[in-house]
Amino acid sequence: MTRLMQTALAEISKLPEAEQDALAAWILEELASEGRWNTAFAESADALAQLADDALSEHRAGRTQPLEPDAL
Repeated sequence: MTRLMQTALAEISKLPEAEQDALAAWILEELASEGRWNTAFAESADALAQLADDALSEHRAGRTQPLEPDAL
């Protein structure tokens, strides 16, 4: 465990139990969310590559326009 994590946990241990539980639940949900994102991203690599290839093909064929953010 890193020194920063040890410091954070030492400070968290000073909080009331309800606040400790709330922080723990938040951390666990963030870790789970990150895991779901990593899985989804890894599983979509082929689809993303195909979309990129399609976009490049359209651009090379002259079927794209420059983005004009002020016109959005």
